[in-house]
Amino acid sequence: MLLSLALLFLSGMVLGKIFETLRLPKLLGMLTTGILLGPYVLNLLDPTILNISTELRQIALVIILTRAGLNLNIKDLKKVGRPAILMCFVPACFEIIGMLILAPMLLGITILDAAIMGTVIAAVSPAVIVPKMLKLMESEYGTSKSIPQMIMAGASVDDVFVIVLFTAFTGLAQGGTITAMHFLTIPTSIILGLLGGVVTGLFLSMLFSKVHIRDTGKVITILSISFLLITLEHMMTGAIGFSGLLAVMALGATLHQKKYEISQRLSNKFSKLWVGAEVLLFVLVGAIVNISYALNAGILSILLIFGVLLFRMIGVFICLINTNLNKKERVFTAFAYMPKATVQAAIGGLPLAMNLPCGNIVLTVAVLSIIITAPLGAILIDTTYKKFLSKNVN
Repeated sequence: MLLSLALLFLSGMVLGKIFETLRLPKLLGMLTTGILLGPYVLNLLDPTILNISTELRQIALVIILTRAGLNLNIKDLKKVGRPAILMCFVPACFEIIGMLILAPMLLGITILDAAIMGTVIAAVSPAVIVPKMLKLMESEYGTSKSIPQMIMAGASVDDVFVIVLFTAFTGLAQGGTITAMHFLTIPTSIILGLLGGVVTGLFLSMLFSKVHIRDTGKVITILSISFLLITLEHMMTGAIGFSGLLAVMALGATLHQKKYEISQRLSNKFSKLWVGAEVLLFVLVGAIVNISYALNAGILSILLIFGVLLFRMIGVFICLINTNLNKKERVFTAFAYMPKATVQAAIGGLPLAMNLPCGNIVLTVAVLSIIITAPLGAILIDTTYKKFLSKNVN
């Protein structure tokens, strides 16, 4: 395992740097590293690491979402208002509708199979989007209109909405029925996730005020509690849901409100942790990519992905109606809401594991969506933000 970890980190950092030198997103280099080292090409990674890949990727996601929360000003988010709420579900709904229209025509699958595929593909990747938005916030591009904050918050809730729909549709495909109770999980997951994060954040702010703990100790405390929140999400399997990732972000945002100076110091600590966590996350995402599926997918699957992305962009533009964003800012928001990676890596193979007839094609399109949209979205963000967003001048 130690050899595999060494290969994972060293190769990921080297290829990431090479891609960055070529003016390509370094995450593309890390994804490539995972594909090469993974079981479908060179097979150099210890199976033990692959067996706990989901947990390791979740740890990395917790780190970046905690850092996002520590930098998220609730007042800025309130200024955005309605569009921030709509961004949580409208673009995903449009992408699923696009899949329902296009997938049966292009791939010859049933409406139910298209619905399952749509819920796998529709989630955006906080792991790709959040670091990019944090970079914009630090350099103060688009912050006067709270554009990065809106995108960052929407991306974290978007996943909750889509995964609940995925669970409902796969249950139906296995012979069950969809009831109103399935959809009760969506509001309860969001509300209880936010509430749990706020309460935990308030508790930690009081703890840090009354008990002297070094910043390193604070980081360990926050990470440990975040892991407990994620565990709570997995324990709640009934109609009442709980979003652990949303709770993690809310925890950080509460600390930002109550203990601003501490939150900024902790954010710096988490940014250093992210250096390693980023490599771990994207290399492991790449490792689960079966490149043979992608090569055999054909042009129709690629056309499908670009087709549903257009539906998604229309959904973003609808969310931004009657806002003070200009045309360039709206186009940038649509670009930024494009990347997919973590959710597709997590659930893309589940229909196949459930022995559903659509399992292979869903996994193929999920893999393609990662390969196409993660680098494309990252490139579009990096190459357009200076041209499309205004820099806040204090």
